[in-house]
Amino acid sequence: MADPKPVTSIRQPKTARNVILVTTAMLSFISFWRASAIVLCDLASTAYYIGGIAEQAIGKAAPWFILGVMLFSYTVRALYIESCSMFTRGGVYRVVKEAMGGTLAKLSVSALMFDYVLTGPISAVSAGQYLVGLLNTLLPRAHIHWHLPPNLFAVCFAIAITLYFWWENVKGIEESSDKALKIMAVTTVMAVIMIVWSSLTLWKHGFHLPPFTPHFSDEAWGWLKGFHNSIRPLGLLGITMAFGHSLLAMSGEESLAQVYREMEAPKLKNLERTGFIIFLYSMLLTSLVSFFAVMIIPDNVRISQYADNLISGLTMFLVGPNWAKLCFQAFVVFVGFLILAGAVNTAIVGSNGVLNRVGEDGVLPEFLRKPHPRFGTSSRLINLTVGLQILTLILCRGDVYVLGEAYAFGVIWSFVFKAMAVLVLRYKDKRQREWKVPGNITVGGVEIPLGLAAIFTVLFGTACVNLLTKRVATISGSIFTLIFFTVFELSEKVNARKHALLTQGLSHDGHIDKVNMGRIDVLRPEDCSLEKKNRILVAVRDPKNLAHLRKILHETDPDMTDVIVMSSKIAKGLYLEGDLTHSTPEEDILFTQIISVAEDVGHTVIPMLVPSNDPFYAMARVAYDIQAQQLVVGKSEKYPPEIQMEQIAVAWGAVRPADGQPLTIRIIWDGSEFREEIA
Repeated sequence: MADPKPVTSIRQPKTARNVILVTTAMLSFISFWRASAIVLCDLASTAYYIGGIAEQAIGKAAPWFILGVMLFSYTVRALYIESCSMFTRGGVYRVVKEAMGGTLAKLSVSALMFDYVLTGPISAVSAGQYLVGLLNTLLPRAHIHWHLPPNLFAVCFAIAITLYFWWENVKGIEESSDKALKIMAVTTVMAVIMIVWSSLTLWKHGFHLPPFTPHFSDEAWGWLKGFHNSIRPLGLLGITMAFGHSLLAMSGEESLAQVYREMEAPKLKNLERTGFIIFLYSMLLTSLVSFFAVMIIPDNVRISQYADNLISGLTMFLVGPNWAKLCFQAFVVFVGFLILAGAVNTAIVGSNGVLNRVGEDGVLPEFLRKPHPRFGTSSRLINLTVGLQILTLILCRGDVYVLGEAYAFGVIWSFVFKAMAVLVLRYKDKRQREWKVPGNITVGGVEIPLGLAAIFTVLFGTACVNLLTKRVATISGSIFTLIFFTVFELSEKVNARKHALLTQGLSHDGHIDKVNMGRIDVLRPEDCSLEKKNRILVAVRDPKNLAHLRKILHETDPDMTDVIVMSSKIAKGLYLEGDLTHSTPEEDILFTQIISVAEDVGHTVIPMLVPSNDPFYAMARVAYDIQAQQLVVGKSEKYPPEIQMEQIAVAWGAVRPADGQPLTIRIIWDGSEFREEIA
């Protein structure tokens, strides 16, 4: 308990506290180019390992099925666009919960966590395999007769990378959109060189397209191995099996929903642009590289030597001098390290976000969400995820194929739950959609979503076949999902009563964001990162009355104007008691609502809490200190707008010197507005 702090007298500056959100991306919004880069750091990383994994399972036909997965991925992306247009936080958990209830939502997020736990290890191990492959190529040329064991080196390297990003995330230095954009810029250069050089090689040496008929390995049949003689390779079951073994190329789609809330306005239009950019990039990189590898690398060495570092192997069979190919191979490995390491970080960030989202609904024990005492991050959730990733690295022993097979479980089942939920919401939630998955017909006044139904059928059929053909994925994924689901169920029962009391009567979806508070003793614009020409102060009090904030965000240009949102912590006497650097449950709820409004619109806000025994004076004092041009409030329940305006004007007169700045005061309610400018 901190010592009581006296509430400052009416003629002195107040003490303000800047509220910092722990569980989301801190209310800074990004362009669709940066959003695309963040998602591609996860999605495009699969280009480095999917070719080898798929070919080991289904033979030289792998590129055709990877191409099919890339084409189908655009339909899955449409599911995310529709769900995000309905819910700003439109990830699997939220959508499934709205459609089918909390039980299936917890089951879906349990499968999704299996996806995130494996994303980091498969990316880190793949990066290690590429690096050790390059070293084993270069060392003999330097007359160093060492041969590094690939799997052992990959595991040690992967653990080091994972621990590095664990510490970065504990400190709160998450992967920024700027870094992601730079990584994708370098990757684009590599991709263009690869496509041009590979095309030149094929033009000079000639080429034959890969066969379409898959040839399944014994492992790829799974529990169907005893029936493989009676199943036609090109029958529906055979095509579905091959499609399922290539589905890993589509991992990373959930990142699109996670990044949507950080996307700047116009949010939906930017989401559509992001989806199209991702589609083009993945088609040109992931699918083309797999074709080039099969057509250029000789069959006798492709899988035996380069299954785990296929792109690196491709560079060694291009036309041209050896020194040029070695230089390009080094560049490929460098780019691979960047993008695969970025995927490791994205996995930690994504899993942390998902677990926090579940925790906000009261599903996780509160002690797991307790902020780090120094950095303010949800370090215990990060520790949990990274601990599971390191355990996975030790168990897999550097085998990328085993990781890929297991990884497919979380990918496909999270998609199945997502598709089912969006389909159910078409009938359960009748509100107008801003965007719909195409392929809808109306019969007798009833809309039939054929497009959605087709997507769900393909995903569900593939998931069921995968259960029978991917033994590693089925066993490990089922155990992991069951354990996580049990933890979610038990902890939710413990937290249920407390959470229900906190969220009773709220207009949002029931989640509560955790906030940290950093104290500012003297309020100055630079302390709040106010850098724009115009400033608007919005005063809020009631979490169910934020219509004035929403109106301001919609009409304000975020490039020209800072929007500061303040609430007063009211003292009943001369002192504020308690530790003021920690928020109360009521303040958490209020700032959760503020954050939700800002995310919906796509406009940055700067929240703060101001201790005071006079809320009108607190508004005027803050408006003067930050040099705001406008002060906006909602309509008071106690006073008519005229009296409310008079009280604010009196407080402004007490704060502003005779030659000080003018202020426009706006009172907004129910589509009405009362405005006055005070010189």
